[in-house]
Amino acid sequence: MQKHIVFELKDISISREKGGVSFRLEIPKLTIYSGEFIGVIGSSGCGKSTFLDILGLILSVDRAEQFRLSVKQKNSIFQQEISSLSDRKLADIRREHIGYILQSGGLLPFLSVQENILLSEKLNNQTITKESFYKLVSSLGIRGQINKKPQYLSGGQRQRVAIARALIHNPEIILADEPTASVDKPTAIEIRDQFKGLAKAYGSSVLMVTHDIEMVKHDSDRLFTFEVTKISDSLVVSKVVEL
Repeated sequence: MQKHIVFELKDISISREKGGVSFRLEIPKLTIYSGEFIGVIGSSGCGKSTFLDILGLILSVDRAEQFRLSVKQKNSIFQQEISSLSDRKLADIRREHIGYILQSGGLLPFLSVQENILLSEKLNNQTITKESFYKLVSSLGIRGQINKKPQYLSGGQRQRVAIARALIHNPEIILADEPTASVDKPTAIEIRDQFKGLAKAYGSSVLMVTHDIEMVKHDSDRLFTFEVTKISDSLVVSKVVEL
């Protein structure tokens, strides 16, 4: 499968202020290719969630020399500068081309496992075949749980459901915010390996944020972290850098 650039960012920055202290996140340069598994390591407060929300097109940045996203449409690659898109178009891209996995799983408690996974089918007006659905849930070992509500699942099962929901509509990129933080280490490793293998099979790029470097150190195509500098009592700057 031929790789293409999914995200291309250059000189991005966003600032926030809280309690008289300004926090600025800077992304000097970031290129994400199709099919990559990228690990992002950082401690609490370094800007990990802000970083994901920028890539998830949830937050608008203050400055961007380049913020380009390329997505597949039929048999061609559609390239777009993010700053030129309307809120409606950004919402369409988030729904159709980006998968987001939260630390908590983010499952809707009033829906069954199957309904949670197939939510994107309704939102995107897609048709997901029974064969592809059962193949995915079987790969993740949750086929026997599809009629249960999330409250009756273990932490590991909930995260596998969240992974299935993120993968089912074949997004270009999946953003995972500490998806293994709420489970024990053996389960976390198993989930990571399943996640990585399935994402490769689906051709999705993955950006996985974690505070545990061992979870991604030897299993990522590339690693990024944050250089945090206290400029003054009123300004902290965090910069995304590749290791």
